Amino acid sequence: MTAKYLWIIASCIYIILASLHLLYTFFTNKFSVRDPAVEEGMKKTWPVLTHKTTMWKAWIGFNGSHSGGGIFLGVINLYLAVFHFEFLSGSIFILLFTCITSFFYLFLGFKYWFSIPRNGILIASVCFTVATVLIIMK
Repeated sequence: MTAKYLWIIASCIYIILASLHLLYTFFTNKFSVRDPAVEEGMKKTWPVLTHKTTMWKAWIGFNGSHSGGGIFLGVINLYLAVFHFEFLSGSIFILLFTCITSFFYLFLGFKYWFSIPRNGILIASVCFTVATVLIIMK
């Protein structure tokens, strides 16, 4: 039962953080840059890859897709933990892939993010990992 609750807690952390990230991306100015000239420059230039988008559109798109990935990770794992825990606990692939994905987000957090999302992902990663160990040892 502890493993199930840890999995639910970790999943909810992802849902909350990623949902806030999505909200901040599309409905606030929290991802705008403080220097208006930099933002204007991002809106007027494009990556080497293509002229079909601007760095600003790519920035917003990357943040939106990043949010979607976090929400998906949280929702699918919450659903499995609440409604299909036997299936989840019987799937070493899902358990390990979820842990690996969470640790990848944690790596990004330590390398690129600030403390609030990084610490939330750290807690979620520990919860997923401890739950996985408890399930495997059972």
